[in-house]
Amino acid sequence: MDNQDELRRQRRALKEEIEAADRGGAGASGNDQAREGFQTTSAFQHAGARLQDRKPAAPDLEMVLDIPVRITLEVGGADMPIRELLQLHQGAIVELDRQAGEPLDVLVNGTLVARGEVVVVEDKLGIRLTEVVSPAERLQSLR
Repeated sequence: MDNQDELRRQRRALKEEIEAADRGGAGASGNDQAREGFQTTSAFQHAGARLQDRKPAAPDLEMVLDIPVRITLEVGGADMPIRELLQLHQGAIVELDRQAGEPLDVLVNGTLVARGEVVVVEDKLGIRLTEVVSPAERLQSLR
């Protein structure tokens, strides 16, 4: 009997015990109920111990390798009041918080993973990565 079957059996036994107690213990004496409750509790503890003894399975990376993510490049940003935002028009210039020539941020689903510079690849824009953010830094940025 595997762990799932054992847990189902224990759940059924516990449910029956609760239903019997709700009915006033019809068909079972107090000692029988106590003994049954002890056995159920003991079985739960045993099953829990067996589950704790199992080592977690290694993550199956194949499952996540085909999940699409969004990669975006951030040139810079600017803060402005809504009043100024509403006054923007075609030809308006918005000054960004980044210097010319400074590397762009490469974001994956909004998380910084690298920095790089713009390149042209067959009439399309691309990015040459100049710095990859370490996993520790990525975790820090999530906090």
